[in-house]
Amino acid sequence: MDSPLPGKPLLRAYGDRAGDGIVQLSFTLALPPGARAREAAKRFAEMHGLAEPIVATMEACAAGYSFFVVYGPSRHAVDADAIDVAEVRADALSRPEIEHRISTRLRRKIVVVGACTGSDAHTVGIDAILNYKGYAGHKGLESYKGFEVHNLGAQVDNEQLAARARAVNADALLVSQVITQRNCHKENGRALVELIDKQGWRSEVVLIFGGPRVDHQLALELGFDAGFGTGTKPDEVAAYLVDRLTGADNRDR
Repeated sequence: MDSPLPGKPLLRAYGDRAGDGIVQLSFTLALPPGARAREAAKRFAEMHGLAEPIVATMEACAAGYSFFVVYGPSRHAVDADAIDVAEVRADALSRPEIEHRISTRLRRKIVVVGACTGSDAHTVGIDAILNYKGYAGHKGLESYKGFEVHNLGAQVDNEQLAARARAVNADALLVSQVITQRNCHKENGRALVELIDKQGWRSEVVLIFGGPRVDHQLALELGFDAGFGTGTKPDEVAAYLVDRLTGADNRDR
């Protein structure tokens, strides 16, 4: 497929070789395994842009249902240069570099308060970032000498979170939202920002929003400073905070 810009190819998926467009789809259809189900899976894949798809897997997953894995070359391509997306920008720092910057530039601990707000009772995200154990082999902020961490847990009211943050003179608030029905994560997040604005100390704190349906653009739209989604490691959040608090725009406290 040609690019709108002469001489510049669009991006296609990389399977066996560059630009072959090979992709893999997995899905379930309400049909028992058999020739009819296999053909249905192929047609389903073709409708999603795969040319001459191959059904690699067809297995019964429940009475009257089949699970499929299908692969083939996709007809679609992407112009990466036409994509403009907000993303968190911070230096990639190792643990020793993070500790060194805090001790030499800030010369005090970074105070962080985190919670799952509203009715959200799922702490897996906030715990992965804050707790000592961390996530995927990356220890949480509690494990750093340069961080003082207050994890308030789940179902925390915005007023309670704000009050605790003020009481400990927090540098940053981390809000995790897993429950997203009726966009309640957006409502909770926006309400927290409005509360802190109303109380008059928004400029004194870094606000971070996280969750499976959160990205940096959404966080900015809600009034946060940064947004982190699924798969974020604690050291990424630590590096961002160190960059914000020890960089050129470091606020005096």
